[in-house]
Amino acid sequence: MRAFSATFLVVATCLVIVGCTVGPDYRRPDAPAPPESFKEAPASTLPAVSWRQARPRDGAPRGKWWESYNDVKLNALEDELTVANQNLKAATAQYLQAREQVSVARASYFPTVSAGPSVASTRESYNQANTVRGVTQFQFNTLALQGQVLWEPDLWGQIRRTVEQARANAQASAADLASVELSLRAELATDYFELRGLDAQRRLLDKTVASDADYLQLTQVRLRGGVGTEVDVAQAEAQYQGVQAQAVAIGVARAQYEHAIATLVGVPAPAFSLPAMPLDIVPPAIPSGLPSELLERRPDVAGAERRTAAANAQIGIAIAAYYPNITLGATGGLESGSLGTLLQWSSLIWSLGASAVETFFDAGRRRALTGQARHAYEAQTAQYRQSVLNAFQEVEDALAALRILNDEAVTEDAAVEASRRSLSISTRRYKGGVATYLEVLTAQTIQLANERARSDTTTRQCVASVQLIKAIGGGWDVSHLTRL
Repeated sequence: MRAFSATFLVVATCLVIVGCTVGPDYRRPDAPAPPESFKEAPASTLPAVSWRQARPRDGAPRGKWWESYNDVKLNALEDELTVANQNLKAATAQYLQAREQVSVARASYFPTVSAGPSVASTRESYNQANTVRGVTQFQFNTLALQGQVLWEPDLWGQIRRTVEQARANAQASAADLASVELSLRAELATDYFELRGLDAQRRLLDKTVASDADYLQLTQVRLRGGVGTEVDVAQAEAQYQGVQAQAVAIGVARAQYEHAIATLVGVPAPAFSLPAMPLDIVPPAIPSGLPSELLERRPDVAGAERRTAAANAQIGIAIAAYYPNITLGATGGLESGSLGTLLQWSSLIWSLGASAVETFFDAGRRRALTGQARHAYEAQTAQYRQSVLNAFQEVEDALAALRILNDEAVTEDAAVEASRRSLSISTRRYKGGVATYLEVLTAQTIQLANERARSDTTTRQCVASVQLIKAIGGGWDVSHLTRL
């Protein structure tokens, strides 16, 4: 009974001090403070089709941001990516693995309980000391049914810090999953718009080939009528064949984008194809949000911050190693020499115990591990701050691209219109005999270059809009992190 009282006293003492948690409590590190608005997105200079600041935030991209482009085929491809992309499946499995680690860490809060039967047959020496022949039993059987409970109280918060670390790592993994998904969806949208942009280029070149064929026929008719020259015919034919070659060359890049899309949606490239769909859309006007919201809207920033929290918890785990470990144990059961008496009260056995272990010398190992954990926290803090800086840079880059492309599109529209008038005038002059075909050829070349540049700008505007959505985190925010 005295032993039981002593053990009970140890348990009670452990329960009293079990709330102690060593190590620093986590506070989110200060991040670089941005200005109130993006430098590259002044509201007074952005046209109606461009991005604008969100005031309030209700108009910010949420959920299926790609649907803002109103493209049925793009929506279908993004849905296929959700269920078939292998990189997304791998990231999902990694997140689930990290989430299970939280349960593993939490299990250490509770005692381990084991139980089971045992059977033993023993023969002792007849010649051992203090034995009496005919009295001492030298061969006997032992039957036992025992259970054991072991518990190591979390006196210094080592388990709590471990759970805290596992939870932060799982949340970081959830942010990584969102980051992978956002990158894959943005890559799919980018490849899709690039492909459609090439289809628009091909449509323009095919139209130009048909026009050049008419000009070639015109020069041939004028040659047969004696008012043209063979030089005119040769120049017209060279122009016709050259544009036709450009139209054919586009097929190489288009095939590569089509194959990339096939891989993203989990379909073998030979079994996947997309019909020609020339790009004729204007990027949607989606608010970019305030700079401070990037801390809530970027999964990579959230992931870096959660890893900082995990690194902070590791400091507490390292500091807890300075304190003694106390283990409580209890064993109980039934033991007998025969099965008939095993379940009797007289066969009852039990024991209670406690042990404490403190390391007095480890040649500085614990001090080095604690220093290592502190330096790891400092490194992770720097990476978190750098991720914030990178986020603002990417948004500014995308906003600058959209702003400049909008200005470029206006200028190119004027250039296209002017080149069309120039070609019309040169054609009339050539038919009237007051100009050579070289003037027409020059006008044709300029018009084609301007038309292609304008078409390319439309593609770049769509791609830049996708990059801006990706830069501001798409439809994601920190509320998507699972509360583990």
